[in-house]
Amino acid sequence: MTAQPALPATSRAWHLVARPHGWPKPEDFALRETPVTEPADGAILVRNVHFSVDPYMRGRMNDVKSYVPPYKLDAPMDGGAVGEVVASGSPDFAVGDHVVHGLGWREYAEVPARHATRIDPSAAPLSAYLGVLGMPGLTAYAGLLEVASLKEGDTVFVSGAAGAVGSQVGQIAKLKGAARVIGSAGSDDKVKLLTEEYGFDAAFNYKNGPVAEQLKAAAPDGIDVYFDNVGGDHLEAAISRANLHARIVICGMIASYNATEPTPGPRNMAMIIGKRLRIEGMLVSDHSNLQPQFVRDVAGWIASGELKYRETFTEGVENGVDAFLGVLSGANTGKMIVSL
Repeated sequence: MTAQPALPATSRAWHLVARPHGWPKPEDFALRETPVTEPADGAILVRNVHFSVDPYMRGRMNDVKSYVPPYKLDAPMDGGAVGEVVASGSPDFAVGDHVVHGLGWREYAEVPARHATRIDPSAAPLSAYLGVLGMPGLTAYAGLLEVASLKEGDTVFVSGAAGAVGSQVGQIAKLKGAARVIGSAGSDDKVKLLTEEYGFDAAFNYKNGPVAEQLKAAAPDGIDVYFDNVGGDHLEAAISRANLHARIVICGMIASYNATEPTPGPRNMAMIIGKRLRIEGMLVSDHSNLQPQFVRDVAGWIASGELKYRETFTEGVENGVDAFLGVLSGANTGKMIVSL
């Protein structure tokens, strides 16, 4: 076993201490000290440099059966993180290696070596492996190209378009030959970013008027693909504007994540029949086979300047919950990262 001599005695980690009802509150969480020890055989000790906060984590705070287990009460939460190996009980990793893994929300993590992936800090900033080159990026890539079966000449609509997933969906659509890309976002500044920096053909602020009316103006000839990160009125509007045989990818429904009562579905579902729409939910974990191709393509587009990305950084583990609440309220542009 190799180790640096001066490991801290304790690490701070965020625990969920109450199941949120509606919008999570700071008192639903507690930042607690946990002991730091040498890693067991087959494990590595990682000093986290950045961890990810993502909208899907809200669902894990409810005690309901879902595609990913709920967070346990009074136990450290988890999520994507990148960091440096500071002690190793595995022949596959050395002190000083940088890795991406799933034990975020804490300063130090003992990670089974089989659950860590070595990354190259010279190829891209470490934070990129949590966003544009990480889970959100693969979600965009797989959802658009494999689930939505994007074709050249398609008109594409993306909701939550200034977020980590949506901003990449729109840019990849343009790179792959979409005729028109439209995005919705929650502020005029984000709308400007979509059209001026990310190359969207049109964008609108959903707070400035009914989504259906704004989408109709932006897509007078209808849409062929809708990448849904929001649900609610955005999904209803997309069904109305969908062309024959349009494809709708359901990636997220952030509009309903904090609802305390069942949210109404689209009122125009009958249109699905006549338009022969394909509506499909997606989980990024189903598309790991695309990982090598995704990294190759996206790293190339970043290097050439064809794909741009933004990150919003929150400093300090103690501000992790504030960063998460900010994601739910749209305070981030691009990927929200907590830096330690």
